Amino acid sequence: MGTQVPADYRPSDNEPFMNERQREYFRRKLNMWKDEILKESRETIQNLQAETVPHADLADRASTEAERQLELRTRDRQRKLIAKIDSALRRIEDGSYGFCEETGEPISLKRLDARPIATLSIEAQERHERREKVYRDD
Repeated sequence: MGTQVPADYRPSDNEPFMNERQREYFRRKLNMWKDEILKESRETIQNLQAETVPHADLADRASTEAERQLELRTRDRQRKLIAKIDSALRRIEDGSYGFCEETGEPISLKRLDARPIATLSIEAQERHERREKVYRDD
């Protein structure tokens, strides 16, 4: 964590893969993403607690309940996303971050920058999705 990474730094294919600067870049990116999700979560909880006034109109009550259900589903997705972020942070610490779980090959920096929780290379992900589609169609 002692590595200094300039604010405008972007990982490049012209440097060793998953060097200390790249790991620190992704560590920061993941932590900022997690902090943002946790902040949104706290706001959601405050909103849900603030909206405890019962509505006399049945349509208003139904609308409010639908909104609450959507908020709760969103929170559940965020909870799962935080678990994936924590897993990615652990992989950074153990040195396995950035490598495909299926092939062991490096995951492209562009893919990691776009989806820092990725565990599969694009090729492995596409194979996985094709297999999933075949089984789903049965």
